[in-house]
Amino acid sequence: MIATELVAFTLGGLTVWPFIHQLRNRLDDAIWQLQHDPVTGMLNRAGLLAAHATLTGADTAGPIIVALIDLDDFKPINDTHGHDRGDDVLTAIGDRIGDIAALHRGTAARLSGDEYAALLPAHTDDLARIGNTLVALISDPVELTADGEPVTVTVTASVGLALAETTDPFEEVALRRADIAMYHAKHNGRNRHAIYEPGMGMPAAGRRRGRRLRDRQQLTDEVTA
Repeated sequence: MIATELVAFTLGGLTVWPFIHQLRNRLDDAIWQLQHDPVTGMLNRAGLLAAHATLTGADTAGPIIVALIDLDDFKPINDTHGHDRGDDVLTAIGDRIGDIAALHRGTAARLSGDEYAALLPAHTDDLARIGNTLVALISDPVELTADGEPVTVTVTASVGLALAETTDPFEEVALRRADIAMYHAKHNGRNRHAIYEPGMGMPAAGRRRGRRLRDRQQLTDEVTA
């Protein structure tokens, strides 16, 4: 009797296990999709928040560098070459930003449209060097194929960098500081970086380029909430 029940239990387990394994895979896929951008495969905003919590929650955590990267005049690329080629450019730029972040043992994300962010442990206080590297690498030409023909596309970026402590709220303080610095890079001519300094505020509203895609999405969410 016991042997029969044991065999039945074993066979039942063998039958159920593939189902459990399938559910686990689906759950893993769902979590991945929630935290990743479908175009570039990078972390999205939710994924970046999770990465920040991990980075700042470690026992050895210290200050972090936050970089906010906004591409300059990206719309003409979509208008000229189409959205598929535009997505190829976004992916190529995202790969470059991700490589720089990984080099510094950090991580990177695509927040929206043409905007990215990177989190780096502050092992160096040379923010200018990191900013220069991001600006230079992003501006390297991107080779594409459009309508069967090779195409070279060049895009530049405005980069804002800020130092933040592990106790600083990420969106309200760390990302906000990098956002302010990024707008100063835009204000000062684009294709450059700016570093947040205490007391720095947004450039005059009349000189800003208007709401970014992320800002417009947040406004829509607030109106429809």
